[in-house]
Amino acid sequence: MTVVAAPVRPGKPAPQLIDVVAGHRRRRGIWARIPRPVRRMVSPVLILAAWTVGSGTGLLNTDLFPPPSDVAVTAWRLLTDGQLALHIGTSTTRVLIGTVLGITLGVLLAVFAGLTRTGEDLLDWSMQILKAVPNFALTPLLIIWMGIGEGPKIVLITLGVAIAIYINTYSGIRGVDQQLVEMAQTLEARRTTLITQVILPGAMPNFLVGLRLGLSSAWLSLIFAEMINTTEGIGFLMSRAQTNLQFDVSLLVIVIYAVLGLASYALVRLLERLLLSWRNGFAGFEATA
Repeated sequence: MTVVAAPVRPGKPAPQLIDVVAGHRRRRGIWARIPRPVRRMVSPVLILAAWTVGSGTGLLNTDLFPPPSDVAVTAWRLLTDGQLALHIGTSTTRVLIGTVLGITLGVLLAVFAGLTRTGEDLLDWSMQILKAVPNFALTPLLIIWMGIGEGPKIVLITLGVAIAIYINTYSGIRGVDQQLVEMAQTLEARRTTLITQVILPGAMPNFLVGLRLGLSSAWLSLIFAEMINTTEGIGFLMSRAQTNLQFDVSLLVIVIYAVLGLASYALVRLLERLLLSWRNGFAGFEATA
């Protein structure tokens, strides 16, 4: 007996495929129907709720761990008298300067080491050594070498960003598919075209990973940087609060660091959507329950 498949009209999906897609849509759970921005807020809201309940029920010592309402009152007080804006503005300026310098330095070194074997021989081991050295270990030396001005603070932030950018960008350049390079060379592409059209775009995802890590390192370096004889900045606000046992201010500074770190992460995600729109990566499975 001969089995003849039912004809399928061109341009229309097979009935089986329609059933699979329809069944997948029906199986989408309640969680999957909630907008993603709302879903992303669930975890912070739960943390805030647990903090509030713990303070209200006595599980947390309110003298050592003030409730969110006290922290909000402290934030408003510092905001109205201008202190909060001054400290946040000073810290943000330091991070911006150090980040720009770190990105520039890290990219230049990574391109030199990634594109040439001479650059790799001269730079790579030194950068790997710096990666293994904690930033705060350099603080005393920077004070001795550069004094107690803005120089050591900017250098600490710059080093943290540059190392993260270098490690990831260098890895991205060396991770470009050799077959793509050979294909471009077969087509007699110029070296500048090969670099700008094949190698650097191929390293872009790794660069953005390095930027994400570099921004995190910048805010972490800022904590140590602002312990160097300063009277302005978020780190100074934290240090003064610890000295005076102002636990509400200490918690406020932690919240500020969290918000600034989240804003940095959102900026990198935006750059990824703009610069990597060509990449169709795996986005995870959708919830079905």
